[in-house]
Amino acid sequence: MTHLSVEMLAADATEPITSAGHAQLGIAVLAGIAVIVLLITKFKLHAFLSLIIGSLVLGAVAGAPLDKAITSFSTGLGTTVAGTGVLIALGAVLGKLLADSGGADRIVDTILAKSGRRAMPWAMVLIAGIVGLPIFFEVGIVLLIPVVLLVAKRGNFSLMRIGIPALAGLSVMHGLIPPHPGPLVAIDAVGANLGITLALGVVVAIPTAIIAGPLFSRYAARWVDIRPPEKMLHASGEASDPQAGRPSDELEKRPGFGITVATVLLPVVMMLAKALVDIVVGNPEHTVQRVFDVVGSPLIALLTAVIVAMFTLGRAAGFTRGRIASTVEKSLAPIAGVLLIVGAGGGFKQTLVDAGVGQMILDVSKGWHLSTLLLAWLIAVAIRLATGSATVATISAAGLVAPLAAEMSTTHGALLVLAIGSGSLFFSHVNDAGFWLVKEYFGMDVGQTLKTWSVMETLISVVGIVCVLLLSLVL
Repeated sequence: MTHLSVEMLAADATEPITSAGHAQLGIAVLAGIAVIVLLITKFKLHAFLSLIIGSLVLGAVAGAPLDKAITSFSTGLGTTVAGTGVLIALGAVLGKLLADSGGADRIVDTILAKSGRRAMPWAMVLIAGIVGLPIFFEVGIVLLIPVVLLVAKRGNFSLMRIGIPALAGLSVMHGLIPPHPGPLVAIDAVGANLGITLALGVVVAIPTAIIAGPLFSRYAARWVDIRPPEKMLHASGEASDPQAGRPSDELEKRPGFGITVATVLLPVVMMLAKALVDIVVGNPEHTVQRVFDVVGSPLIALLTAVIVAMFTLGRAAGFTRGRIASTVEKSLAPIAGVLLIVGAGGGFKQTLVDAGVGQMILDVSKGWHLSTLLLAWLIAVAIRLATGSATVATISAAGLVAPLAAEMSTTHGALLVLAIGSGSLFFSHVNDAGFWLVKEYFGMDVGQTLKTWSVMETLISVVGIVCVLLLSLVL
């Protein structure tokens, strides 16, 4: 599939909004980001509204007419939602079908049943990786918390020995692997090839999840040796099993393990097949490649998986047509906020681009002896630390470094996306909603959460960029 970047889509829609000098542009970027950070952290304003206001401040400080700044923001918002909004929605539908049908429970039960005590942390990272592939991080946490707590309780494990691998698997998927929102937006912004990014993302994700998950959990369990909180065990249905709360007749009708895993992996296989055909055939006009350009496009791959899931997961679980329709409808409401934040982040990115900030970074960095991949990672790290949002960090960093991708090969363009994704996960702390989610679910205090969750996120970020830089040397 020929992948159009947001800049290409918007090229005809907007003119450069200012011709300010580098110093003024630098001040404008700092002012815009500072406003976003202040509004999100100090005034607790929603990230969607904060990004709108920050974009306007950026344009104003850069010396742009207000109408041009508004046009840039609107164009970026529209093209970003057009490029990723449908994919995010389809991913949410697939995740909801997986959860409600009991397919996720089946994956969990099957892997745990075949795992011994010593292999349990490895089983947890595997479960999180599979379950977390099509669903959002927050949904994955909610889905896996009952399993994590029950395994820790019944196996007499430290909660961190089981919980950290599950969190690592989910977080790595969230930051590096499409169809999660951050990677999708970064792919769109820098014009990377989705299939190549997905393939390399898996290569980076495996060692990263292993180091930050099962291996680090040994140390995390020593630093913070806690047991599952009783209130969360009660809320999760500890008296029965991970599927507590689901009617017994539905438990009998859960889809099988093989068909569930095949359904979850279907869009990944389709997109990877497209990337493989691109490499082998190498001719955009060839009939085979044109067919796979359609079959392996994210929209068709995810749409196919959703339709297949309605039968392999929904109907297999005994869902009526009405129940399937209700499940699809319920899956879309929770992602409204995600879509708005992603869209507004795209608007902020387009304002950066039209203000000439990307070109400024290109000009300034020419004299630096710093890898483009490392520069992208550092920018994402800075924005992540400031805003607490991996998605905002990914979108903003992608917009800033997009011009640097113009001369890159297809492979290095994909690595640029992964570098940004790795940076966006660096050191989650008190301004990140995920920090508080983990803290409350695991019954930790702030210090314990910093020593476990925050260090794990930093490990993912650092190991991720190291893997990316190593791949850049051989590809």
